[in-house]
Amino acid sequence: MEPDSGFAGGGFSGGGFPQRRMRRLRYHPSVRRMVRDVTLDPARLILPLFVRSEPGMREAIPSMPGHFQLGVDLVGEEVREAAALGIGGLIFFGIPPHKDAVGSDSLDDDGVVQQAVRTARQAAAEMLLVTDVCFCEYTDHGHCGPIVERDGVKDVDNDATLALLGRQAVSHARAGADMVAPSGMMDGMVGAIRAALDSEGFTHLPIMSYAAKYASAYYGPFRDAAESTPQFGDRRTYQMDPAADVGQALREVELDVAEGADIVMVKPALAYLDVISRVRQAFPGVPLAAYNVSGEYAMIKAAAERGWIDERQVVLESLTAITRAGASIILTYWAKDVARWLNA
Repeated sequence: MEPDSGFAGGGFSGGGFPQRRMRRLRYHPSVRRMVRDVTLDPARLILPLFVRSEPGMREAIPSMPGHFQLGVDLVGEEVREAAALGIGGLIFFGIPPHKDAVGSDSLDDDGVVQQAVRTARQAAAEMLLVTDVCFCEYTDHGHCGPIVERDGVKDVDNDATLALLGRQAVSHARAGADMVAPSGMMDGMVGAIRAALDSEGFTHLPIMSYAAKYASAYYGPFRDAAESTPQFGDRRTYQMDPAADVGQALREVELDVAEGADIVMVKPALAYLDVISRVRQAFPGVPLAAYNVSGEYAMIKAAAERGWIDERQVVLESLTAITRAGASIILTYWAKDVARWLNA
């Protein structure tokens, strides 16, 4: 039986080299730990960090108590702490000093995320470093790619964005990223990034795709933290409709896996446990991540500060629910707290 080819799910590229490389899930110790049998463990958590180029900055994020916009020179301290706690990895979101229509800073080998990755690598050589691959933090209009106007309506130019996503991912890989995580919900983004990485020799680098990312109201605090609020319209033309049948999410995941995604993600987590469960059932051999997002964090924090709930117990219960639904990897702003609680 001849192997298939192309992004439609083939095992080999045209040159005879494997396009699907299961070893991407094995080359880094943290990745290996993350894709083992489901359990609530610090090694399965990924901590998001918001980084800026301004040295010495540690700006509190009011809607996310305990989190900060950090200057790249302070990243090392966070990375060392996360490593000491046994946290599985970190994911970086950059806030550049200048924004433009195409998010140029994200493509610069000396951009803010690229600097953060190099600093983090020096601080903890074995820590898994993941980079968010998107444009909303870098564009002056706050959308996830360059804008095109058709019949008086502005929208993201999907196909023009793909080549830029590939360039951004390669730049992150050159800086030392261990994994890239495209989050813009552009059609074909995983295939474009996989082709770009492979062409530059990064065939070992895994892709964790935001495969089923919903246009959710739970992202409000994140947009404050990343300074990425759209300047016009919203993101409903590319992020998924919360009212859509779960079959649409399964189709999105199927397409991303066919294009070469090594890990798929559902975002948000708690309001979409049914989606997490259905994805797990439909794709039992594909590692599944869930993003416990900023709005989920902010609500529990606010209630806990008022004494209405026990933060520790509610957080552990929430993450256990996400794990039980089928996620083996959780991106969460509680990663350090959970690691301390579990280690204790």
